[in-house]
Amino acid sequence: MKIIDCLNQGKVTLSFEVFPNKYSKNFEAVANKAKEIARLHPEFMSVTYGAGGGTSQYTVNIAKEIQEKEGVDVLAHLTCVSSTKEKVHEMLESFEANGIKNIMALRGDLPETEVPHDYEHASELIKEIKEYNPEFCIGGACYPEGHPEAKNKDEDIYYLKKKVEAGCDFLTTQMFFDNSIFYNFLYRAREAGIEVPIVAGIMPITRKEQVKRAIQLSGSSVPSRFFSMVDTFGDNEKAMKQAGIIYASEQIIDLIANGVKHIHVYTMNNPDVAEGIMNNVSEILK
Repeated sequence: MKIIDCLNQGKVTLSFEVFPNKYSKNFEAVANKAKEIARLHPEFMSVTYGAGGGTSQYTVNIAKEIQEKEGVDVLAHLTCVSSTKEKVHEMLESFEANGIKNIMALRGDLPETEVPHDYEHASELIKEIKEYNPEFCIGGACYPEGHPEAKNKDEDIYYLKKKVEAGCDFLTTQMFFDNSIFYNFLYRAREAGIEVPIVAGIMPITRKEQVKRAIQLSGSSVPSRFFSMVDTFGDNEKAMKQAGIIYASEQIIDLIANGVKHIHVYTMNNPDVAEGIMNNVSEILK
């Protein structure tokens, strides 16, 4: 099924993300964890794509396995900032050949050194995909507090709208830890005429070491109660995992209670974290 059809059914959805490791020796371990997560029966799963296509074949292989063997619809990531058009078309052909209908079209992180590339923005990639095959369902990324490179929030919304105009069917947010930030972003997006479904991205922080990196990646403000949780439980591995799962679950429950129907969880390849979230909201999803 196309993800957009799933999102338009009017029901609450919970989906999970996994990411292939760039080292081939770890591929089987990640694939097995992805299958474990798939057996929780999320609405769909997304599989990431390394910078410059570093994990491109792993992305295809894991996506195909999840879809064919576990029966879960898959959203395969595709980045463009380090890619040529030839590489992008090669990946689109591979997606088609392996029955992958849904693509998360991303610019990707800027490379540390100059590499040949034909794209500057995700909107260019989205347009390219739509021209290649209009039947692909395309997702795009958005940032509740604005993209780190945007001059201001208005500029961020301007470029976000360009993604939608280029053919983006739905959007998924970067992680955030304060729901009020998401609600404010959603209001601004709708006011700007962005009407596609917006999926809320949630990352459970289950280890103290994740905090700095997560904040750096998201660029989001973090409420004091989040830091209190980390300060209190960060040195106790089991307690921190439980607290992180509960914190994320509370975010999800609040979102659903306020009319947000679609939640995407960044699992960090942890089946037990995905299962904890699923168990905490199972009756709510019904």
